[in-house]
Amino acid sequence: MVLYLSKKLKGGADIAQSLSHLKRWLQVAQLSDDIRYLKGIGEQRAKALSKLGINTLGELITYFPRSYEDRSKILPIAAVPHNETACVSAIVVTEPSLSRVRRGMELLKLRVCDETGSIDITYFNQSFIKNQLKEGQSYIFCGKISCEGSRRSMTNPLFEPEDAPRLLTGRIVPVYRLTAGISQKLLISLIRQGLELCRDILPDPLPESVSEKFQLCKPAYAFENIHFPADAAALELSRRRLIFEELFILTCALTRIKDAKVRKSGIIVSSPRLDDFLSALPFIATDAQRRAIEDTFKDMQSGRLMNRLISGDVGSGKTLVAAACVWAVHEGGLQAAFMAPTEILVNQHCTTFNKLLSPLGVKVAKITGSMTAKQRREITSKLKEGEITLLVGTHAILSEDVEFLRLALVITDEQHRFGVNQRAALVSKGSEVHTLVMSATPIPRTLALMVYGDLDVSVIDEMPSGRQKVDTFVVGEDMRERIYIFIRKLVSQGRQVFIVCPAVEENEERPREIKSAVEYSKKLSQEIFPDLRVGCIHGKMKASEKDSVMDAFVDGGLHIIVATTVVEVGVDVPNAALMVVENAEYFGLGQLHQLRGRVGRGEHKSYCVLFSDFEGEQAKARLKVLEKESDGFKIAEEDLKQRGPGDFFGGRQHGLPQMKIADLCTDLRILQAAQEAGRETLRLDPCLKRSENRALKQKTDELFLASANTFN
Repeated sequence: MVLYLSKKLKGGADIAQSLSHLKRWLQVAQLSDDIRYLKGIGEQRAKALSKLGINTLGELITYFPRSYEDRSKILPIAAVPHNETACVSAIVVTEPSLSRVRRGMELLKLRVCDETGSIDITYFNQSFIKNQLKEGQSYIFCGKISCEGSRRSMTNPLFEPEDAPRLLTGRIVPVYRLTAGISQKLLISLIRQGLELCRDILPDPLPESVSEKFQLCKPAYAFENIHFPADAAALELSRRRLIFEELFILTCALTRIKDAKVRKSGIIVSSPRLDDFLSALPFIATDAQRRAIEDTFKDMQSGRLMNRLISGDVGSGKTLVAAACVWAVHEGGLQAAFMAPTEILVNQHCTTFNKLLSPLGVKVAKITGSMTAKQRREITSKLKEGEITLLVGTHAILSEDVEFLRLALVITDEQHRFGVNQRAALVSKGSEVHTLVMSATPIPRTLALMVYGDLDVSVIDEMPSGRQKVDTFVVGEDMRERIYIFIRKLVSQGRQVFIVCPAVEENEERPREIKSAVEYSKKLSQEIFPDLRVGCIHGKMKASEKDSVMDAFVDGGLHIIVATTVVEVGVDVPNAALMVVENAEYFGLGQLHQLRGRVGRGEHKSYCVLFSDFEGEQAKARLKVLEKESDGFKIAEEDLKQRGPGDFFGGRQHGLPQMKIADLCTDLRILQAAQEAGRETLRLDPCLKRSENRALKQKTDELFLASANTFN
């Protein structure tokens, strides 16, 4: 080996490459090793694998199959049905014959047989196979068999020697997502290599007591059988173990974040008498609102940091809870910051907070990216001097020039648009700052820890009195004229109308029937309703333009506003009585529920019309859920089932790691068990200092490396 290594060095290979050869020879590997240490991986293949997120041995063996093909049954040739894919064990009875039929086309032909019959096999442009198939030897062939009379044939079947270890035939075979330059056969062989190297070094992050309680298999067994299952039972055991492990680690990581924040000191905000605040309101707060406010007051006067989520359906009154917290901060001579995702919402929240808090002497101001330098300097100066209690803003609030005198409370709206790190950036503008998060996007309760794992949760499950039920209808194109008549009727009664389109502008690559806000608003104003005032608002407009259109609609200057989903969250126009959504099939149920929540906010009877001409029964049934259901939590559960976690969470998972094997739609039972086990593990060992939890601590630390101080 020393001679081998010295030759390598003299030949110009660098030390790192030589050490990799030595490591391979000694069968010593680490999960962090570069994928290029594997046999058959050069620069090009390494680049291709990198596109799949595979750069290390650890990433290779945790690149799990997306599905499986059961090739475990090996049938007699005569028993294989016509046009079915099957595996057969057969002997090559003719020497493979290679012929060139035309330029760029070569055929390799051979015949194989067993005791029941024969098959003629043809390979197109795979001349290299001629040297791999030997006359008189037995192989397992797998492919689609065609029958013409008594003659059977196969084209380009997979094959493996019958007496060799099988990866592709005669077993349950994994199917992976691929990229250019990487075939199933290559990836399977690389994973086989990787598992051979890593089998004895796989860490086990699960405490032995947890594995025993939930009857979970060992990591080596799980990784072997998730990629190369011995049978269906072994595959199920492996999946269950790896899903449990992933959810258990995430539960522990998020719980550690929460516990670390609880251990931190927070500014003590002496809670004033809640009745003094509630009695000054022009309406009566619900019991659910009162409970949520009491939760926050207890948090802020505990001496510990508050990290609380206020979760409620559309229109349940979360802003009142935030206003009560700001008032408490004001009474203590402190300051608060409120961050919203769009300038439209900043303006609206600023107006709402002023209505609620100005009578109580609370100074509210806003800051946005579209402000002039002079306006910005004026606001930042007053903020630094402590003259402003509450600053409402977009991401502009994170800028370095925004300085608070005594920041005590940070409030973020629609948590799914702000990740853990962005909240932390805002909190860092003060010392011992409390955090309140408001979300009008109901998440199924069983998943709350996965999305809001670092927060305590208060649920507002009661609607304010006077909140109208919005009648919802799913209609086709045949109802369009009747809807236009209905719009005109509502406008004549003094009401206003939202119309939402899935696209901003027409696009040649999109189907023509998909409505775009710009073109459709022109058609409505010029052809359908030339006597009505129609406005248009979308995300590509300048902030000042959006503000101008929205202000005109809020003030009653526009009868109809055509928009994209920029109006999805929070926009409050009590006079709007109809929401029309075009091409509703392109939206998720939760998103449609949010849009529906833009109407029915005043005293007028309100309606939601969902236009969809999708012919599929499943698509229609999906939308019909909204006709029957108005509970946002139930709609969210249905949305999750139908669309899957990827689409459902989308940006809402920002700040959380991607799931590699767990499926939040189908693995809820395992999730509940993993959460129970994770919380109990941390109850017994909060800092994971015990030796049996060393691997678990390392795994939880790795999940949130982007935030160096996550657990500090």
